[in-house]
Amino acid sequence: MENDDDSSSSSNNQLSNLRTLTSLYSNYLHNQVSNFIPISSDYSLIGKIASFWRQFGRARSRRKKPCLPLPLPSKSRHSSLIMTEASRIFDVLEDILEQLFSNIHYVQKNLHYWQIKEEGSNAQKAYFMLFERGPQALISGSVELVRNFIAEDSSFQILCHTASGFIAERVTMLDSLKRMLAKFLAQVYMLIDKQGEDLMSDPQRLLPSLLVIIDGLFSDLEASVAKLHASTSQMDSSDGGSNSIPLVFNKINEQEREVSEWTDDEIRNAIASVYQNLQKLDSYLSDVVGKHRKPRKLTRYWVRYTCGAVGLSVCSLWLVRHSRLVGSPDIDNWIGEAKESTITFWTEHVEQPILSIRDELFDTFRKRHKGVMEAEEVQLTANSLHRMLLTFCEQTNGQQCPENASDQQLLEIVMARYEKELLHPIKSIVGGGELPRAMLIQVQKLKLDIETAMLELDQILKANEINFAVLAALPAFIFVIIVIMLLRSWIKQDKGAEGRGRIARRQRRLLIVEIEKMIMQYQSCMDLKQIEDAQCCFGLVLYTLDHLYRAVQKHAKTTGEWSCLKQDIIDLAKPELQITHKLTITSRMERVYDCLLPSLRQ
Repeated sequence: MENDDDSSSSSNNQLSNLRTLTSLYSNYLHNQVSNFIPISSDYSLIGKIASFWRQFGRARSRRKKPCLPLPLPSKSRHSSLIMTEASRIFDVLEDILEQLFSNIHYVQKNLHYWQIKEEGSNAQKAYFMLFERGPQALISGSVELVRNFIAEDSSFQILCHTASGFIAERVTMLDSLKRMLAKFLAQVYMLIDKQGEDLMSDPQRLLPSLLVIIDGLFSDLEASVAKLHASTSQMDSSDGGSNSIPLVFNKINEQEREVSEWTDDEIRNAIASVYQNLQKLDSYLSDVVGKHRKPRKLTRYWVRYTCGAVGLSVCSLWLVRHSRLVGSPDIDNWIGEAKESTITFWTEHVEQPILSIRDELFDTFRKRHKGVMEAEEVQLTANSLHRMLLTFCEQTNGQQCPENASDQQLLEIVMARYEKELLHPIKSIVGGGELPRAMLIQVQKLKLDIETAMLELDQILKANEINFAVLAALPAFIFVIIVIMLLRSWIKQDKGAEGRGRIARRQRRLLIVEIEKMIMQYQSCMDLKQIEDAQCCFGLVLYTLDHLYRAVQKHAKTTGEWSCLKQDIIDLAKPELQITHKLTITSRMERVYDCLLPSLRQ
């Protein structure tokens, strides 16, 4: 027992020493990382790493996919500014715009799905409620449908009404979020456009007021979100959308608001607060939009995937029953037959036709020479027939025939003599008449006709040898063409408006149409003094311009049109530019730039 106690105490001591050593090294690593990362000591280690990675990730994404440029003077700020804390505001503004563009795109992508569902028929909505929300929704929906059918006859109408309310709730929420984000985007963009030139010249002086205004815009967005949740909290929500975590942004202290000049530490803290607000906005949208987002692809097509899995399982069982696992040689026999068929197809329709075409192309002169010799043999037969005709005519007529007499004329004389001899055939044969010679001449004529026909047929076959070889290889050519078309369609597949195909061109032109509609709606709201609606429309214009900017950049650089097209897009984003000028720019863009022209192949 004492040995057991000693062993247990020694193991406990070793465990305690190990814990002490682990704690010592973890504290050491924590201090080293804390000294390495130059961030305020109020943050935890995880917060420091997350903030650093977030800023690094934003920089990487900005380099990969540049968004719509800031409305600043054309002169590059990097040539006139010293990199101070104040000059970092331009990177902050770019990050704000990029984050807002990304958030609006996230909301719009899900909103577009629900809008399409809202425009569908009642049957499509009922199908969505039953078959595109997962197996659990199918079971519960079927039970509810049967229950309503037993209770009353309008079970299908109830299901359609439920589907319409389900979809309308998501459309309302996402559309409100999109409008609020578009309004916030327009306010930030107009602020940059208004103070951009002064900010370029003296960022240290104007930066505090700019950060205070941006902080106020975040507060207005927070109030709008709170108002939205207050209006939707009393509505029935099947997904609990009203139980989301409230959006509360960080705010600048009242003391810092009253100070006109800030220190570098105060500027650094204000910029960090902006990034924290962007992170909070992103987290909030992930939560709210996640509850109203479109179903995942696996959920939407679970019926197809289930049928496919069942079919794959049945095929697997069938293969196992015919495999070596159960002692069946069927699969091996089928593989051998398929191999032989493939080899036969390759030999008959690919290899031999290609070799035949090659031989025909490279052996043309040799085959032509062989054809000339055959023509000479036919000519020898024709000459022999001509001599036989001359001799026969001279002997029967007793006079010499002219040298230029044709074979047809001589043959007429032979046939006349032949008909006369046929009146007394026995006498002509026994008595040494001309009937046998006339018959031999006709045999020679028949030989000449046969050789002439064979020569012409041989020439036709030689002339069409390549055609016959191509016809034999036609199945292989068709197979290759189909494979090439599939590869081409896979390589040139349309990736939204950024693709290279006909659909991508159509989407880019539709973006211009959407820009024109939003510009005219913006001007209409301004004429009616509807400032908030006008700001929302202008924010949607900026979002669509950013989408167009990303979609045409690669194609316009390829054709050398990027500098002009980029300037036109920037001009369309200017708030003070007249609507007539903007519509003129959109019309020119549709007519001039190659990447925005309609596809020539319809």
